Amino acid sequence: MITVEKLGIILSPTERDFEKNGVLNPGIYQEGNTVHILYRAVEDGNFSTIGYAKTDGPLKIIERLDYPIMKRDFDYEKQGVEDARIVKIEDLYYITYTAYDGINAMGALATSKDLIHFEKHGIITPKVNYQEYESHVNCCDAAKLNPKYHQYYNLFSQIGLVGDETRLLRDKDVVLFPRKINGQFVLLHRIWPGIQIVKFDNWKDLTPSFWEDYLMNLTDHIVLDPKDPYEMNYIGAGVPPIETPDGWLLIYHGVHETTTGRMYHAKAALLHLEKPEMEISRLPYPLFSPIKDWEKEGTVDNIVFPTGSALFGNDLYIYYGAADKHIAVAKMDINELLHELRKQP
Repeated sequence: MITVEKLGIILSPTERDFEKNGVLNPGIYQEGNTVHILYRAVEDGNFSTIGYAKTDGPLKIIERLDYPIMKRDFDYEKQGVEDARIVKIEDLYYITYTAYDGINAMGALATSKDLIHFEKHGIITPKVNYQEYESHVNCCDAAKLNPKYHQYYNLFSQIGLVGDETRLLRDKDVVLFPRKINGQFVLLHRIWPGIQIVKFDNWKDLTPSFWEDYLMNLTDHIVLDPKDPYEMNYIGAGVPPIETPDGWLLIYHGVHETTTGRMYHAKAALLHLEKPEMEISRLPYPLFSPIKDWEKEGTVDNIVFPTGSALFGNDLYIYYGAADKHIAVAKMDINELLHELRKQP
C-alpha cells in the first residue's frame, strides 16, 4: 500500500459573496516554488465562478484575490464556470472547465498568457442532444460498449425528456495533456460512465462532423471504464496527466453507491507515453478516500475530488475538493506510487 499523508484544508469559504457557499476543485499550475490555484467559488443559488490564490511552496498561501478572475460571461455558462484544470503548452496556458447553463454541463476552453487575462473559446465537447447521441453510439460495436453509456438516454426516455432538443450530452472533466503528443493536442473527457481520449491537430478541428464520427466510433476512444468496486458507478479524469518514465500518471476519481449515497475516491492509473489511449495499469484500490470529517461532511458528503498536482522533489502533492466545500492537499512519494502501479497487471 502507498503511504498517503493528508495535510488538511488550505482554502475554505469566506464571507465574500462570490465564495461564501463553497471553495473547491482547484486547477493547479506549478511554477518553481509557486503554486497557482484557480478554484471554483460558489455563491448563493449554486452559481459558480473561478477565484485565484497562490502559494509559496506547496501549502503556504501568500495571495488570495477578493474577487473572481473568471466570471460567467456567456449564456452557455450562465450558472457556472466550474472545476478548472490548467496546463501550459509552449507559451500559452490552457484552462479547460465545465460550463453550466442550469441544464447542460459541457466542456469549455479558455486561454491565457499570464493567468490574469483570459480569452474564452466556447464549448469544445459535442453539442448533441440525447436522441442524436443514441443514434451515433448505436453505430458502435454494441458488444464492446458498457450498457451504462445508454443510461442517460434511457432515463430521459422514462421521464419524457429524451425529445428535448435543448438538453445536450453531459460531457465533463475535460483535461488536457501538458504537451502535444506526436504533434497533436490530446485531451481526456468524461461521457458517462468512462474516460475517453481525443486527439486533434487544431482546435478548429472539433467540428460537428468530427464529433459525429467520434461518437459513431466511441468504443475506439475509451481509455478507462469502471472496473473495480470503488469506481463501479462511474469515473472521471481529475489531475492533468503527469509525465513519468513509466508512463502518464493519471490521478482520477472513482464513484460507487453506498447505503448513504455516492462516495468519491481518488484513484490512479498509468497510460502509455506515446499511445496514451493504452492503459498500462491501474490501482485496484483507492489512492485515498473520504475519511476525515471535512471530507465526509460538507455541501455534498463523502467526496474527495482531485483536480491538480505539484511536485516538490519526490513529494507529489494532490490538491482536491473536499465534500464540495473546501480545498485540501494530500502528499505521497511519487516513486512509491509508480512502483505500486508497476506491480499491477
